[in-house]
Amino acid sequence: PTAGCARSWTSWASSTPKTGKLGIDKALEKLYNRPCMCQDICKVYFLDTKRKGEPMERFRAFLRRKNIVFSAKRYGVDALGAMAQGLFCTLLVGTILDTLGTQFHVGFLSATVVTVGSGEAAVGYTIGGLASLMVGPAMAVAIGSALQAPPLVLFSLVPVGYATNVLGGAGGPLAVLVIAIIAAECGKLVSKETKVDILVTPIVTVLVGIGAAYLIAPPIGAAASAVGNVIMWATELQPFFMGILVSVIVGVALTLPISSAAICAALGLTGLAGGAAVAGCCAQMVGFAILSFRENRWGGLVSQGLGTSMLQMGNIVRNPRIWIPPTVASAITGPIATCLFQLQMNGTAVSSGMGTCGLVGQIGVYTGWIEAGKAVTAFDWVGLVLICFVLPAVLSVVFCEVLRKWGWIKDGDMKLD
Repeated sequence: PTAGCARSWTSWASSTPKTGKLGIDKALEKLYNRPCMCQDICKVYFLDTKRKGEPMERFRAFLRRKNIVFSAKRYGVDALGAMAQGLFCTLLVGTILDTLGTQFHVGFLSATVVTVGSGEAAVGYTIGGLASLMVGPAMAVAIGSALQAPPLVLFSLVPVGYATNVLGGAGGPLAVLVIAIIAAECGKLVSKETKVDILVTPIVTVLVGIGAAYLIAPPIGAAASAVGNVIMWATELQPFFMGILVSVIVGVALTLPISSAAICAALGLTGLAGGAAVAGCCAQMVGFAILSFRENRWGGLVSQGLGTSMLQMGNIVRNPRIWIPPTVASAITGPIATCLFQLQMNGTAVSSGMGTCGLVGQIGVYTGWIEAGKAVTAFDWVGLVLICFVLPAVLSVVFCEVLRKWGWIKDGDMKLD
């Protein structure tokens, strides 16, 4: 017997005529009683088929067939990470394009390409503005893709995402995350279950999604916005302690297999709290990039410093102590950013959780300066460079060398495959 015998016997049984009393179940039972069966596999399969009359077993089998998996990884890691990518490709890219067009006087980037409405209600959009406008649909489609939604479900999430983001207000990203998951899973339930699937699946997905958005998107958005406001208020009130807390938490979230950018976007984390978040993310990315240079050389420097420190998660699991230097560095740079340099993220909230990834965090800070009409001084530039690059590198190396002398970190602990 081989590991695939259950599949081949099932195929044989499926081809058996279903006349008389034999049928599928009898054929499988007859096969099961043969002395040459593979008990480890066929017994499990046989018992599952015998329990197929039980409602819960039928329901679980239906969910498996529809690829619906209720797990923290699928919703909290896969969907959240995909949502951040949708944010990046629309809102963040749109903001960058608008900034480039305005600051460098690039004609085709600063020109209005589409006007929606007429008269006093007319609204003009640049290329960047159009990209930013599509943030809701992009997030919803990205989430549906992470949930492995069929094409009709995936495409139907476009209006769901747009409606949810509008109804969710400042907390739109979190509302899109919740409602896109609901709509996608409901759409998957009915997908390919009828002969008119091309009508049923989109209708169910759109009705469930927009209906749920109408009912729960405003309170979800309000709750997320309220939490973000409390964090920003607390950071203004206690910049030292909250600078440490926000910097460490968001920085750790960036290295973990979850999305710090999506968290910041969902909470609308800007202002001083956003500046602390930038400091924490930079400490992790630049810290690991410099610390692992002896093992990973220039490729590791670029992939972690301009990419993501998440690449070190496998090494962190093997030796969690390598996480200490950049995390302690973030606890120092956070309050320096909030108390000394008054570093604020007044650009898009998603930039707060990006760190040095593509220099998005720094571009976001600069964009915020411009949009706020701030007179940028040399002190501001020095603060940005120190917080984002110099201090994370120096502090991480100092703490790492101490841990190397203690024997907590050894050569090769941060080697990337």
